[in-house]
Amino acid sequence: MAMNRKLSTDPDFEEAVKRQYPVRVFKDDYIVNSGGAVVRFDDNIVVIQSSVSDLVYYTRQECEFFEVRKR
Repeated sequence: MAMNRKLSTDPDFEEAVKRQYPVRVFKDDYIVNSGGAVVRFDDNIVVIQSSVSDLVYYTRQECEFFEVRKR
């Protein structure tokens, strides 16, 4: 079973970049991305990379981010 951990603070995002666990992104209560990894973030934007050429930019205020760890 997978364990979900909400990413909300800068240390949470720093750990997500370091460990490269898959991330689920929700916007307006819908999953808009699943399985990518956080590659960069700042106060406003989080960058998720799903494949070599697939980078997506999400705003931290409009989205919720959850790290997915497998037990």
